[in-house]
Amino acid sequence: MSEPKYYLISVSNKENLNLCVKYQLAGFPSSTNGLWSYLDIDEGDYISFLYGARIKNLYKVEKKIAYKNAEKLPPWKPITFKESGKTYSFPYRMKLRLVREFDESIVRSEFAYVAEDLLLRGGYRKTHFQADAAMLSYVSSLGRSVEISTEQKIETPISDLDVEEFVPKITFRKTQPQIGKEDYTVVKFNENILQSLLKRTLSSLLNEILIRCGSNKQPHEFEILSEKALSKGFVDLFVKLKHPVERNQYILVEAKNRVASNKDLNQLNEYIDDFDKEGELLCGILIAEDFPKNLKTNTAKILKIKYSFDGLNQNKDYEYDQLVSMMKLEII
Repeated sequence: MSEPKYYLISVSNKENLNLCVKYQLAGFPSSTNGLWSYLDIDEGDYISFLYGARIKNLYKVEKKIAYKNAEKLPPWKPITFKESGKTYSFPYRMKLRLVREFDESIVRSEFAYVAEDLLLRGGYRKTHFQADAAMLSYVSSLGRSVEISTEQKIETPISDLDVEEFVPKITFRKTQPQIGKEDYTVVKFNENILQSLLKRTLSSLLNEILIRCGSNKQPHEFEILSEKALSKGFVDLFVKLKHPVERNQYILVEAKNRVASNKDLNQLNEYIDDFDKEGELLCGILIAEDFPKNLKTNTAKILKIKYSFDGLNQNKDYEYDQLVSMMKLEII
């Protein structure tokens, strides 16, 4: 069983935050980022809400549910974003269990990992941010512990409504509707979904990766985190020691849901040059569906990994967990 992970959930406004707290629910919009959050966070993981540069409470994810016709379901009203003019409902939901109560400013040294990420992004561009193991340990000591008896029931806003659940399907067909349209039950495979799949499967290769990159550490000493902001962009996955002593060790991972190009390689090289100021970077990894024969890394600091899905039928739709079990990774 994998160790639980910790995420901060970005909430769009104070009203929605109050609804999340009242009902012990997290809701994610019918957007690419919303589905990414829903797929990326597992039952058994921990989350806190992030709003107005403050972190609120610690919850354990008890259950994930997706609902059809979410625009008609409380507690959240559909939200329209001013920049794009698009309106989103909240079909992707998580039932939570409150374990600690606190309300803390993000401007603390213990929250530096996420605070730096937000600063480089210029705001809450994503719906969720993965924090590291050290931050989960820290927030587990904040505020006060909350014990909820088995008899106590949290009010649910849709318990008396006729609702229809669904499991999101992922397609590789070119004719399916884009997420954010009326039908969000089937969505196109994209790089956010690829990143989430890789976060679950890359550990199978981590021992070989560490050997090739010259590390003397063991795979269980590392954690694989979601997208991290750098001064020159966003690296897709960020691998680091969970509990470094004296020095850390890092691996930057860039993933492409197509054939890799020299542009992708140059981008990863820029991230490496930008990040490797203290000499703690082990290597960079470029992951793609395929690599042209003339693509040469010209450096020992970059590994190439090819991904595929065993038995994939382009005319079928797949559940996320199916793709996890089908994914194959090969260092080339």
